[in-house]
Amino acid sequence: MTGETTVRTAVRIHGRTTQRKALGALLEALPHHGGHLLVAGEPGLGRTTLLRWAARSFRAGPVLHLGPGPDGGAHVTVERLLDTLRAASAAAPVLVCADDAHLWDAPARTALGRAVGRLSTADRVGLLLSVASDRPVAPEFARLPVVHLDPLAPPGAAALLDDATDGAAAPAIREQLLAEAEGNPALLVALVRRLSPAELRGHRPLPRPLADAAALAEVAGGAPSGLSAHARDLLLTVAAAGQGADGTDVDAVLVHDALRRLRPEPGPGPRGEPVPEHLVLAGDRFRFRSPLVRRTVHATAAPERRRAVHRALAEVLESGGHRLTGLLHRSWSLGGPEPAPASADRLAAVAADLAVPASHGLRATAYARAAELTADGARQAERYTAAAEQALLAGCPERARPLLAAARDRAAPPAVRGRAELVRGVTELRDGPVGDAHQSLLLAASLLAADAPADAAAAALAAADAAWAAGDLPACLATLAPEPSHRAEETAHGSDGPTGARSAVAHPAAVVHDHRVGMRALLEGRLDRAGAPLGQVVERGRTEDRPEALLRSAAAALLLGDVDAARSGGARALAAARQLGSDTLVPQALEYLAYAELRAGRHPQARTHAEEGLRTALRTGQRNTAAHHRAVLALAASIEEEPDVVARHVTAALDTARRHGLAQAATLAQWAAARADLGRGRPFDAADRLGLLVLPGPGRGHFAVWRLAVPCFVEAAVLAGRHEDARTVLTDFADWAAFGADPQAPAQLARCHALLAPAEHTDALYRRALDRHDEAGGDFERARTALLYGKWLRRRRRPREARGRLGTALAGFERCGAGVWAAQARDELRALGAAPQDTGTGTPARLGLLTPQQLRIARHVAEGATNREVALALGVSTRTVDYHLRKVFAALGVRSRLELARMVGEAEQAHEGQGAREARRVGPHEKTGAQH
Repeated sequence: MTGETTVRTAVRIHGRTTQRKALGALLEALPHHGGHLLVAGEPGLGRTTLLRWAARSFRAGPVLHLGPGPDGGAHVTVERLLDTLRAASAAAPVLVCADDAHLWDAPARTALGRAVGRLSTADRVGLLLSVASDRPVAPEFARLPVVHLDPLAPPGAAALLDDATDGAAAPAIREQLLAEAEGNPALLVALVRRLSPAELRGHRPLPRPLADAAALAEVAGGAPSGLSAHARDLLLTVAAAGQGADGTDVDAVLVHDALRRLRPEPGPGPRGEPVPEHLVLAGDRFRFRSPLVRRTVHATAAPERRRAVHRALAEVLESGGHRLTGLLHRSWSLGGPEPAPASADRLAAVAADLAVPASHGLRATAYARAAELTADGARQAERYTAAAEQALLAGCPERARPLLAAARDRAAPPAVRGRAELVRGVTELRDGPVGDAHQSLLLAASLLAADAPADAAAAALAAADAAWAAGDLPACLATLAPEPSHRAEETAHGSDGPTGARSAVAHPAAVVHDHRVGMRALLEGRLDRAGAPLGQVVERGRTEDRPEALLRSAAAALLLGDVDAARSGGARALAAARQLGSDTLVPQALEYLAYAELRAGRHPQARTHAEEGLRTALRTGQRNTAAHHRAVLALAASIEEEPDVVARHVTAALDTARRHGLAQAATLAQWAAARADLGRGRPFDAADRLGLLVLPGPGRGHFAVWRLAVPCFVEAAVLAGRHEDARTVLTDFADWAAFGADPQAPAQLARCHALLAPAEHTDALYRRALDRHDEAGGDFERARTALLYGKWLRRRRRPREARGRLGTALAGFERCGAGVWAAQARDELRALGAAPQDTGTGTPARLGLLTPQQLRIARHVAEGATNREVALALGVSTRTVDYHLRKVFAALGVRSRLELARMVGEAEQAHEGQGAREARRVGPHEKTGAQH
């Protein structure tokens, strides 16, 4: 081993926030105690860069780099290494960095591993090791805590590309580079270096393939070497099979059958050899440990052998009836880059055949391959566009963008260009500036008008969605302008055209027409004209099974204030999207479900849907949808005792909302922050925040959302002494309550009037508000009214009545998990001299802070079930159980499953005891209805 002192220079890293926090915690603790971390990631992900960043960030003492000697071996004993490290840390803490430790020979790894095991925390030695994750971690390092490096998320990769090119890359070239690099920073930089300035700016065609064998091998450190012929064929066959697979793993039976066709001669087969270290065999599935190595193996193989492997796979697949994947591999077995029109036509025809079972992702691959084999430019553009549509439906916008760029480079008729703009607009609507999405969708509508009027109407409705998200009411109304009579007839009664396999926003034509008419009437304030068409959209949804139509049904129900229909439509849309594999629609269905639960006052259920929606939105590259889910999560957390959670979600939602022009998400997030202030007894801060959203002026919040925040503003403004400001918005809110789209609004209006009314009218107004709450339902809003009424009664020196209202408020808040508001009710009861049981920290109420899913998981775990058993019982993944169980532990403040079991048991006993007391108090006659 050799050592050298670090020379600190600036290091710029994109992304890696989580990893830098982990390394930073180690560095921060080193002056007090030692520690160690293992940084693992596939080649090119930046392990070396991260270690250099840590070395340059460490200021408390010296930094030592360890590496193998010239021959890769160890030249020191464990004792000598320990003595060296302890001596170095005697005067000051020392950081030791050992990069690429997987390349060391066994004696060197053993010496280092034993030294780590014998170091104590008192030695003040921090050790950072990095290893490649394209092979198993050496046993000497297996017990070290690991920091994993994953591919960069799209924003991080885009920032790196802009840095590497000074922003000079043309948009289409930029999208292709990002897609080809797949989040690998080193590969992205290598691809940029490969291009000339003219190619980077789009003035000359890009080299094909963009990531060729040389570029991949450079980043991966070469293809795996030193393998037997059987092992090489096994690696290549798994890599080739992965070209036509949806996920990262492939069927081991398929691989072995193809190998038998590839090597029919007798001899030892791959089953007689251990699986190469770059592969994992889990059950009957093979996968590469590193996607980069898989690509490198495929690209660097001899062309003849690669074609032979694809041919063998095609024969096996075709004999098993897998038409589409068989044709795909047959097309990859062709020699040379020349067009093959006959193969292209067959491939495109099967991809379009809905009778052929295939995922959207596989159809996208087939269409893209068909386009590559097509000679005619217009046909190429059509097939690239079809591939982009399928990629978007599969929840892969990062795949759709370069396919759209390829389609744009070819001459195409208006209908094909319109389809491409439709996909581009929908992609931007979910993950880009919504103003750009609006313009793309308007262009799509105009291009599609002549040949595909139903698709044109769907594009126009999507453009209205974009204007809605942006809070641009004039643009929304203009987009929803009445159609010419002949166009309206064609749209409403014409054929829907092909759906499912093609359109990214497929809707029944009548649904589009009715939704458009009803939405415009609603925005113009003509409820009499909005109810019928929107009601038709809702009714059609009751017999629909297509997720797009069900989403429109849920949206229409939300516009009409029919929360039950919105929940039903959203739930059915979610089930349909999952059943069809339309991953891109899942986050939107969960968004509508979350909004419906919020409107119904069921915050825990809204939170459950939004948490899942956020995860799926981020996984499918939908940052705008993720921002909406974060806003819902902030609103749900604003009634709980979680100010940090509110702040985190508000910050994240506003970050995306400001960059992409999402006025609706921004308004919801700001309302959540203000409601958290109000709940924590900070009315001045709440009034300041909410005043910007609800008071007249250019900064007023989203046109369809700001009225929802008016009750909070009136309450905060009255407490802050801003009565005139509160009265200013009540006229508009009264119109909103009369509109009927919000079931809580009439009760909230009466509450607002009670806050501003003279004393002689206040009592009656609060009672009216409570009556309206009884009609609308919803624990949280009713409890807020009861709390305000109880406060007023206490100040009017009516303690007996006040105690009843405050007790009701406390019970309501505890029932819906509104901990911060429950604390206000307890404070008011104490001021009356009452002694409310402090159930906010008691076991039953703390369980009430859990969502229904979390409570189910907690009860299963308390009964002794493992995470896997819980997952099977609830029909969810083990990862979902792990995620919710961490939330349960944090919410309840427990550290073990034993503590959780004890807490759940105490809660059940308390519940049974309360039931027994109720039974004794009521008596048998009252319970049965018997007469004395």
